[in-house]
Amino acid sequence: MALFTRTTKNLILKIDEFFDNIELGLLVFREGIKSYLDKDMDAFRNHIHKVETLENNADRLQREIENEMITHSILPQHREEVSNLIEKIDEIIDSVKRSLNEIELELPEIPESLNKNFQSLTETSANCAEELIPAARAYFKAPYTVREKLLKVYYFESETDKISMSTKRRIFQELKEIDLAHKAHLRYIVHHIEGISDEAQTAADLLSAMAIKVVL
Repeated sequence: MALFTRTTKNLILKIDEFFDNIELGLLVFREGIKSYLDKDMDAFRNHIHKVETLENNADRLQREIENEMITHSILPQHREEVSNLIEKIDEIIDSVKRSLNEIELELPEIPESLNKNFQSLTETSANCAEELIPAARAYFKAPYTVREKLLKVYYFESETDKISMSTKRRIFQELKEIDLAHKAHLRYIVHHIEGISDEAQTAADLLSAMAIKVVL
């Protein structure tokens, strides 16, 4: 059974728009990292501006969703959990924005030999977060399908961990030509990119528990 009815159409539209902004933010994140690795700083900064706009939109929609539920007494028995879920998912685009801003501020020197590692890490971490969105949409329309949709989130989170570890191993054990401070800086950037999948896993854990309650 769907959680919402036709009387909550406006709220459904806002939630869908919120999820759209998160998905677009993840697409821009991919392109932003690619631009940085390609040393195209104009394109990179343009992607940062796009993410900032999407993040602002997501924050606005988060507030509107919460106000809508309170004002019209929608989902009173699920309101706190839904608000927590929206907040956790909003933290994904916050993490995207923070990662790009840290790179723009610190301008890490990423050796070309690590480009494939960083591209793979970015892709997999973003995939993890992207797979969360269909599961979150399903919670409001077909909650019994949520858990199977979350399997991909956990798969990509595990893969992100593996790629992160192999990248850090290459940095510290194979790149003899760079000093320890440079290696530590690269590890810091790896941690930021990997963090997006960690945020997605946290939201997935909450969403899984929420779906079980609704189905039961």
